Amino acid sequence: MLTKRIIPCLDVRDGKVVKGTKFKDIKEVDDPVTLAKYYNEQGADELVFYDITASHEGRGIFLDIVEKTAKEVFIPFAVGGGVSTLEDFQTLLRAGADKISINSSAVKNPNLIKEAAERFGSQCVVLSIDAKKIGDKKWNVFINGGRIDTGLDAIEWAIKGVELGAGEIVLNSMETDGVKGGYDLDLMKEVGKVVNVPLVASGGAGKKEDFKDVLLDGGADAALAASVFHFKEIMIPELKDYLIDEGIPMRKVK
Repeated sequence: MLTKRIIPCLDVRDGKVVKGTKFKDIKEVDDPVTLAKYYNEQGADELVFYDITASHEGRGIFLDIVEKTAKEVFIPFAVGGGVSTLEDFQTLLRAGADKISINSSAVKNPNLIKEAAERFGSQCVVLSIDAKKIGDKKWNVFINGGRIDTGLDAIEWAIKGVELGAGEIVLNSMETDGVKGGYDLDLMKEVGKVVNVPLVASGGAGKKEDFKDVLLDGGADAALAASVFHFKEIMIPELKDYLIDEGIPMRKVK
């Protein structure tokens, strides 16, 4: 079994890391570069930065934060929010990002996935999907920070995204986001059946067992979380020790 990954997620708004519940009740947490350095030292496998209002506000992404983070952090990190052109990809990769995450822009222009994969390689292209359950084993794709229901079926969109060249999918359940009641295992399993790229589970981590469940039962390749790490409710070294004891291969924290 391949090593599984633990990925802290830093949602950034106005230069600060913030966290909410179901995309609402947003609160400030910390400076993003300071937090990124902390997670690097804690043994996180990767980081994800999302500029959570860039798409909604129709503006570009926080380049200064990307550049500062790249100088301080020695694990891979992905950046998303407000990325809508190949030039955005190039600018962020040059600034030090390892992967670029696209969500709203990919729905509006699916060809962006294909063009980015062809120019920069599939390993750089992460398709982020915000999915909300609307029926039995049916989830729709939402964009613009969860504000707009596209009517797209999330499972069909995942298939199409991989066919176009996405090298990884971050699957965020809007129903479980920030609630700390566990990841949406059904959503993970359904998407896992139909795609052959790494799947990153997002939305719902509240305790160590939730990570175990999604990495084992849900079939996820990585688990992304925010508030449980930001507020030190779960410490990454202890989480990894627990997961190793449960038989899940992890990169050991030195």
